[in-house]
Parts: sequence; C-alpha cells; structure tokens
Amino acid sequence: MARQPRYLWLAEQLRRPILDGEMAPGARLPSRTSLARTYRVSEQISRTALRLLVTEGLVESRPGSGYFVRTVPEIFRLSRTDSTSGSGLGRLGRERISTEQERCSGRLGTRLRLRDGDPVYRTTSRGLSADRPVTLHRSWEPAVLTAGTLRTPFDAADVGPLERLGAAGYPVDRVVEEVGVRALHDSEAILLDSAPGVPVLVVERTHFSGDRPVETSDLIGAAEQCRLLYKLSLGRPRIRG
Repeated sequence: MARQPRYLWLAEQLRRPILDGEMAPGARLPSRTSLARTYRVSEQISRTALRLLVTEGLVESRPGSGYFVRTVPEIFRLSRTDSTSGSGLGRLGRERISTEQERCSGRLGTRLRLRDGDPVYRTTSRGLSADRPVTLHRSWEPAVLTAGTLRTPFDAADVGPLERLGAAGYPVDRVVEEVGVRALHDSEAILLDSAPGVPVLVVERTHFSGDRPVETSDLIGAAEQCRLLYKLSLGRPRIRG
C-alpha cells in the first residue's frame, strides 16, 4: 500500500484539533517554519498542508500575519421568485457599481437569444452587510428594448427592471432560474474582496415577456454563506364531496 503524502499527514494533524474544537475560531496556527521544525518536515510540506486547509475552508490566510482558524460565517438567506421578495437580497444592502453598454458574446447570446455583437446593457451591483460585500449581481438586457427611450438602465437607474421593462412595453410574466456551484473568477474575487477559486453559489435568472427573454442575471455568493429561500404559492386542492 502506497504511503500517504507527508503534506496530507500534516494536514490531518492540524485538521483534527480544529474539528474537535480544541482550536477556537480566530486561533492562530503555528508558522510554516515552526510546523516544519515540530513535525520534522520541509517548509514546502508545511506550506502545502496549510494551503489545503485554506481550500477546505477551515483556515484563512492573513497576509503578513499568518494562518488562523476560520470563524463560522454568518448565513444570509436570499429570497427568490416570490413577488414579495423585492430585490431578493434579504437584509443585505444594495450597492450599485456601474452600468455599461457592451457587445453580446458566447453563452450570454444563448440566454438572451441574441447574436454575437448585439448591444446589451450590463449592470453590476453588490449585496453588502456592514459595508462588506456578500453577493455580486450582474444583469444584462438587450439594448434594442429600450434604446432611444428614457427606460434604459442609464436613464432609470433607481427603477427596478420589472417596472422599467413593463413601462417600455415588455411586461415580465415568467421567470426561470438555474442554480449551480463553481469556482470564483479573478475579476469577481476583486469585487467580493475574496480569494479566486473559492466555491460560490451562482443563480442564473432570466425574465421573459411572453416567449422573449428580456433580461438575464447572475447572482453570485459564497457557497458556505448564502442560502436560497424559495416561496412557492400552491393552489388549494379541491375537496370532493
């Protein structure tokens, strides 16, 4: 039977007291040099073991300070699809970052049924808790729907997309959501003040007016911190006499 790599063995020595509660959240782990000396391994092995624990979400790296046991993250429940859910961000505050016009390409074209190069409006915002970013929201809509009117995201920045598109003649009557998990991209990590590669929950939502997709969006948040809350109205069953 093949021997276990030393970095995995070392990671287990550190993981056990964290999971058993012997090391409290916020406790500082020994330095790489100290671990190498204590466990008689190389610093490369101690570095790899610590990085593995960071990837697992048990430890966080603080540049210039060292490695610390992670605190249990606050959970945020994001209401979806119900008409009373408002922005869908629950108790998070919303910070609008930018609205830009760009050209459609790739999978975005499939979601909006557009051709590569067609103009779209992209709006970016964040969900904040105590001024710290928790979620990232990006939405796109075909520019052709509101171009030349006062209903574009530029002109009606404080109006919700459903009200704005409805006023432009495209009432939204159907919503489709697809939920998945993936790694956080570099550009997203900057906006979320997070590390690239961490697992994130992604909700792809598309609004339809009839059969036409009129807006699509991505809601992105840390998988360990965000929960989706769905409120679905069901018709009352008929009582047979």
